[in-house]
Amino acid sequence: QVQLVESGGGLVQAGGSLRLSCAASGRTFSVNTMGWFRQAPGKEREFVAAIRWSNDMTYHADSVKGRFTISRDNAKKTVYLQMSSLKPEDTAIYYCAGAPTIVLVSRTNKYDYWGPGTQVTVSS
Repeated sequence: QVQLVESGGGLVQAGGSLRLSCAASGRTFSVNTMGWFRQAPGKEREFVAAIRWSNDMTYHADSVKGRFTISRDNAKKTVYLQMSSLKPEDTAIYYCAGAPTIVLVSRTNKYDYWGPGTQVTVSS
C-alpha cells in the first residue's frame, strides 16, 4: 500500500499564491506517476497536473497552465503544486494521487492511490 497525505491548503485572496505538498510513504516503488486533481462542490473531480518520479516530464491541464507548476523531491518522496495567480474558480478540494503507469495520465481511474485532500479557497 501507498499512503499519501496532502498539506498546504488554506484561504487566499484572488491573485495570491499557495504551495501544496503531498508526502508519500509505504510501497512507493509501485508508483511511477504522481498527479494532482481537484473537486469543486457539485462538480466532478478534474485533473490538474502530473509528474513522473523518474524524470522531469510534467503535464498540466490547460486551465492551470502558466499558473500552476508541479514538481517533486525524490529524496523526501514529496510532490508539490505551486499555485500562482489564483482565481475564485480554483476553489476546490485538492487531491494527490499515485499511479503505477509511467504515462502521464489525466484519468482518475488510472490512479490507484489517493490522499484525503486539502481545501483551497480563493476569495474574490
